[in-house]
Amino acid sequence: MFNKILIANRGEIALRVIRAAREMGIASVAVHSTADADAMHVRMADESVCIGPPSSTQSYLSFPAIISACEITGAEAIHPGYGFLSENAQFVQIVEDHDLTFIGPTAEHIRVMGDKITAKDTMKALGVPCVPGSDGGVDTLEDAKKLGEEMGYPVIIKATAGGGGRGMKVAQTAADMESAFMTARAEGKAAFGNDEVYIEKYLTTPRHIEIQVFGDGKGRAVHLGERDCSLQRRHQKVFEEAPGPAISAEERAKIGKVCADAVAKINYIGAGTIEFLYEKGEFFFIEMNTRLQVEHPVTEAIFGVDLVREQIRVASGMEMTFQQEDLEINGHSIEVRLNAEKLPNFSPSPGRITQYHAPGGLGVRMDSALYDGYSIPPYYDSLIGKLIVHGRDRPEALARLHRALGELIIDGVDTTVPLFNELLAEQDIHTGNYNIHWLEHWLESHMA
Repeated sequence: MFNKILIANRGEIALRVIRAAREMGIASVAVHSTADADAMHVRMADESVCIGPPSSTQSYLSFPAIISACEITGAEAIHPGYGFLSENAQFVQIVEDHDLTFIGPTAEHIRVMGDKITAKDTMKALGVPCVPGSDGGVDTLEDAKKLGEEMGYPVIIKATAGGGGRGMKVAQTAADMESAFMTARAEGKAAFGNDEVYIEKYLTTPRHIEIQVFGDGKGRAVHLGERDCSLQRRHQKVFEEAPGPAISAEERAKIGKVCADAVAKINYIGAGTIEFLYEKGEFFFIEMNTRLQVEHPVTEAIFGVDLVREQIRVASGMEMTFQQEDLEINGHSIEVRLNAEKLPNFSPSPGRITQYHAPGGLGVRMDSALYDGYSIPPYYDSLIGKLIVHGRDRPEALARLHRALGELIIDGVDTTVPLFNELLAEQDIHTGNYNIHWLEHWLESHMA
């Protein structure tokens, strides 16, 4: 087991890793930019190292700065959290080249799954169901139009190196293809330095279902059920729950086994999430995230496991503490992502927190790095906290979420808390009758 690990991240996820390490008796090192000198993760870690100015490219994304921090402090391993360098294969290779351990998948697995076309081909070969689409990249508009006619509209054009909703455009008809194709390529080039795109059949009313998998790197893997992340704005998740309200036990067991078997075959190590579109009883693979997900707490709640602890254990060469037969769902859990944003436009709202009170009580978890007097810097993602609730069933979880939101106090900045209060008044939320387009349509009519 490691004696000391460095967390190459900030905010609530850095705190999450620090807490797991402390319970395991492992010392933690926080890194921070000058803008985060007073951040909670810096205060809570056993040691801290300033790695650069506010710009993430000069601090949290700086390979030399993070490796140097490990050398200075004697940290043996790096936990990347999510975002930043968590899925950067080049960084992982550099970590390994410096005789350090990356707490996550191998560089090769990150590289394969980071390219959408290669990932789809790999998963198809492993028996994972995929969305009908092009075989590889589509180079010309003429080829794109031909594929659109063959598959039938609507279709979606996606940047090969895309993510976070960037480089994705829908062509509802043949007349839309030129604009969608050129825009997707341009966005891919601007955001990822790669203008290659591929085309898939566009499902009209799917849900977004993701399967949590975990491997030991030695050919053994399990699944920890699914999460429904269908409530999204501009392809960004805002409300996640487990188990999914539309998935049967039989469907869960079947797709879960397919996913666990797939990652076992490639000797995958650590936490990963295989994401699907789900429509009319069928699952269609869209991508694999080779890291811990923002929404991992809902899975932890219903299975009673600590995924970060397991990540650290297997990275150090130890066995997983559970097998598939040990994993039984207990109740229902929901997470809402709280952002420092001003409604209705969701514009960033950084600033000083004048008062903060986290909700508590049975089945309530608040993952946040906020505190009274903390100044949210304007340089990073607007996520300031995650409110997670757990109940015996879905109605109890929804009631607990409503109660917890009423207790939460975040003064000094605008937040998205009012959004969730309004959503909880909607019948579709209580019945679970929604898909990936539901929230966008709701926002158009309620927050115009």
